[in-house]
Amino acid sequence: MITITKTTDYNTVRKIAEQTWPKTYGHILSPEQIDYMFDMMYNINALKEQADLKGHHFILAEEEGIPLGFASYEFNYGGEPKTKIHKIYILPETQGKGIGKKQLDYIAEEAAKNKNTILSLNVNRYNTAYEFYIKIGFEKKGEEDINIGNGYLMEDYIMEKQL
Repeated sequence: MITITKTTDYNTVRKIAEQTWPKTYGHILSPEQIDYMFDMMYNINALKEQADLKGHHFILAEEEGIPLGFASYEFNYGGEPKTKIHKIYILPETQGKGIGKKQLDYIAEEAAKNKNTILSLNVNRYNTAYEFYIKIGFEKKGEEDINIGNGYLMEDYIMEKQL
């Protein structure tokens, strides 16, 4: 049985990201951009800062104590009743088993408890996860290019789902 729990185990979060990023972004971004972004977003201090200073909540999806994926999210994003999903990754070998949906359902429940009425996320325009988000009820609300430094952009769709 898949369980979803809150976590501060940033080493496990980083380990899952290390295993998912090459498959997720290897056909989209250059190895240099992947390395740059990974170092910027997933060093242990950055993860702690995301939680402690920016209000990100981290969760782990596990089966029999084995971590299979993680997500992070933030309530009241931009001062609105909106929960922003910052990260959601599932180990490649376990994708397609409903784990991502379980994580999103958990986040939706937590959002509702906090009187948030919208789930929001960004997804790379070339990421196949876009179709997954459409299938489970997210709608494309726009596009944005985010300058992350070193000459790199995140080229994303903005997606939202009403709760």
